[in-house]
Amino acid sequence: MAAAVYHRFGGPEEVRVEQIAIPAPGRDDVLIKVHASTVSAADHRSRTRSVPRGLALLAAASIGVFRPRNPVLGMDVAGTVEAVGADVTRFAPGDEVVAMLGGKFGGHAEYATVRQAGAITAKPSNLSFEESVALVFGGITAHGFLSRASIGDGTTVLVNGASGAVGSAAVQLAAALGAEVTGVCSGANRALVESLGATRVIDYTQTDFLAEGRSYDVLVDCVGNAPYEKAIHVLRPGGALLLVISDLAGLLLARGRSRRSGRTVIAGDPGFTAEALAHLVQLAESARLHPVIDRTYDLADIAEAHRFVDTGRKRGTVVLRMPPISTPAESTS
Repeated sequence: MAAAVYHRFGGPEEVRVEQIAIPAPGRDDVLIKVHASTVSAADHRSRTRSVPRGLALLAAASIGVFRPRNPVLGMDVAGTVEAVGADVTRFAPGDEVVAMLGGKFGGHAEYATVRQAGAITAKPSNLSFEESVALVFGGITAHGFLSRASIGDGTTVLVNGASGAVGSAAVQLAAALGAEVTGVCSGANRALVESLGATRVIDYTQTDFLAEGRSYDVLVDCVGNAPYEKAIHVLRPGGALLLVISDLAGLLLARGRSRRSGRTVIAGDPGFTAEALAHLVQLAESARLHPVIDRTYDLADIAEAHRFVDTGRKRGTVVLRMPPISTPAESTS
């Protein structure tokens, strides 16, 4: 099968399309013929080994020390079930699904496997594969953080980085819960963020939301420039600081800071579940969650896709489109 592979850390040019073996599904695995994936910030961090302060050693354990542990990137997929293991009962060949592969990666290939108990569910019936996969990485991450805060009608939520993959999903999910959402982004993305449900937009090139004197019930930091030390004063008593991006100190100190401050501080992996993914699908099918796609690249142009993501300027998601089937799945037997 064709796959985007990198054998050493570095720039976009390190990622090339090669022919590799189709993964053989285990007894509890679902083999997916991938129609679309995304190139995310997680792919950028893994390829470049550019991680928040203090996390280099932990990152090396998961992504590799001298060479990549998982040479095929891609944390999410949308596609069709091609085959299932002997113990799989929830899915059957022909099912159209979306899945979050997480840290095992493997989505930038014609086929990928996921455990049937993993984050996999039926794709939205009203969306294409490319639109469906655009909901997965950002949506499941945003949902994982927002679900750990108390959000309802009238809750004030600020989303820092509101035009990115996670931020654009967080704006929509918070608005769907009845929150009054303030989005922080560049002025060029104001109209987009307003269309997603933000009632107020702050252009970070003109205004520092940490210094403007307003307070919020929930602050979602998708950028990494609003850590506890800088942001705690803008949170109301009983509020929540959701650190989607955090350095090592932020991860280690979150629980103690929650106890001392009277605010909930959340950092670290939110966890990915099929239930969360199914909830996103329901919202999409009821038109309360919409994919935000900046650009779509073919697998053959994978280096260009990485080069664009490296700019840090993408709006929403960069989708990677897979080619037609080139290798029969029967070769897995």
